[in-house]
Amino acid sequence: MRAYRMTGWGNPPEQCEVAEPTPGPGQMLIRVAGCGLCRSDLTMRQIPQVAGERLGWRMPFTLGHETAGWLTDGTPVALVSPTSCGVCPLCVRGRDNACPDGRAGRGYGRDGGLAEYVVADRRSVVPLGELDPRYAGPLTDAGATAYHAVRRARGHLAPGSTAVVVGAGGLGAFAVQFLRILTAARVVAVDVSAERRAYAQSVGAHQATSSLSEKADAVLDFVGTDETIAAGVAAVRPGGAFGLIGSAGGRLERPWFGTLPADGEVFTFQGSSIADAQEVIALAAAGLIRNQVQEFPFEKAGEAYEQLAAGTLTGRAVVLL
Repeated sequence: MRAYRMTGWGNPPEQCEVAEPTPGPGQMLIRVAGCGLCRSDLTMRQIPQVAGERLGWRMPFTLGHETAGWLTDGTPVALVSPTSCGVCPLCVRGRDNACPDGRAGRGYGRDGGLAEYVVADRRSVVPLGELDPRYAGPLTDAGATAYHAVRRARGHLAPGSTAVVVGAGGLGAFAVQFLRILTAARVVAVDVSAERRAYAQSVGAHQATSSLSEKADAVLDFVGTDETIAAGVAAVRPGGAFGLIGSAGGRLERPWFGTLPADGEVFTFQGSSIADAQEVIALAAAGLIRNQVQEFPFEKAGEAYEQLAAGTLTGRAVVLL
C-alpha cells in the first residue's frame, strides 16, 4: 500500500510502498479516507535520534495523527489522536491525555494515518455517524486539543469576561468556536493574517485584531513564540489564565515575580483526551462547529506540507486517500 513515511533520523519524509498492516489482539483495521496534517509533523524531520529514542520512537514510521476512515464493515470512524494505555492512574481518572504511553503513537514514532490502511486499539476508535470521514481527521487533534484548552480556561470566563485567542489558524479557529459554545466571554482573535482574522469573525469572534493590546481573563496562545508568550502573559488579568498550546518553541525569559498573573493559572500544551475527541465529534455532528479544510491528493502530500510550513493554507490540510 502507499504510505508517506519518515525513513530515518533527520531525513525528509518520502512516499513509499509498504505492506498492509495486520491488526493484533484488541486492534481494528481502518481503511483511511483522509488524514489531516499538523505543524508538529514538520518538527519530526528535525528531531535528533537521541531525543526520538528517548521518547520510544522507532524509525521508519508513517506520519499522520489526524485520521479518519472506515472499518472493514464500512462503519465511518475517527481515531483519537493521543495514544494511552487505559489502565494507568491517569487514564482511569480520565486524564488519558497525560498517559506516559502517549510519548509515542500513531504518526509520531509509530505508523500513522498517511497510508491506505492503519491499525488502532479499539478504545481509540470513535464512530462518526453521518460525518464524512474524508474531512473528520482534524477534529481529533486540532479540534480536540483546542477544546481541551478551552475547557481548562472556562472557569475563569464568567459573563462579562474577555477571552483572547492568539493565532486564529487551525486550532485557534476551533478555540473561537468552543469559547462561544462553552462560555459567555467576549472573544477576541489575534492574528497577523487578515484572512484568518476574517475567518475567526465568521465563526464567532466578537473582534479580530493584528496585535494583542488589551487585558483579558484568559489568553490562549496557539502560536508559542517568544513574542506571543510575553505579550500573552502580560495581558492576563489577576486571577486569570494563560494557556500555552502553540509549539513554536518560544520562551519567557523573565523573573516570574511580577511577570506571571497574580493569583492566576498558567498551563502548557496538554493534548486532548478520548472524551474531548468524542465531544468535539458530537458538536460537529450536531452542526454546531465549522471544520474548514483544504484537500490534497496523496500524490501532493509533500506540497501540502510545503504550504503548511509557509503558512499559506486556507484551512486545515487534509490528504485524501
